[in-house]
Amino acid sequence: MSTEQDAARKSIGARRSPESADAILEAAEAVLIENGYAGFSIEAVARRARAGKPTIYRWWPNKASLLLEVYQRQKRDIDYPDTGSIEEDLFGFARSLFVHWRETPSGGIFRSLLAEAQSDASAAEALAEYAAGRRANTGKIVARAKARGEVAAHVDPEQVADMVASYAWVHLLTGRLDEDDATLRRAIRMIVNGIKA
Repeated sequence: MSTEQDAARKSIGARRSPESADAILEAAEAVLIENGYAGFSIEAVARRARAGKPTIYRWWPNKASLLLEVYQRQKRDIDYPDTGSIEEDLFGFARSLFVHWRETPSGGIFRSLLAEAQSDASAAEALAEYAAGRRANTGKIVARAKARGEVAAHVDPEQVADMVASYAWVHLLTGRLDEDDATLRRAIRMIVNGIKA
């Protein structure tokens, strides 16, 4: 690596250097793919990224927060449809999520995060914070349908988002991401039937 590249990758204090952050996130993803969750460590990421552990810990306070950012980088292709139908929107979202988890490393990453959260309080906190953001985002699908009059006035969009997420998470954790469209649609329809106006 040239001196110029080296300088570009150095930390710029408490503010993240985009180049260094990208190098660390790419290294974290590579370590995870090559070694699995059991072989994933901040030390291995630091070595691969040619970054100091203090830099990594300054930007990601724990392993879970680093893994969550790796996961979010991979999860950019999830659909949040707006078809004008709550059933179609939730089905499209769930189907997109299942396909993404099945066909990219992100399913394994998220499963690892869920496992880590069972025994590590900081991982549980990072996961809860992430889930709150996802819940609000998915809840927008329900809020739109509510505004259209499809969903009963008393329905909490974020509770519905939790129901869809719970269905998805249990399938991820039990290795059933190959759910066919008809089965997935039936599950979404059951949720939708419970919230209709």
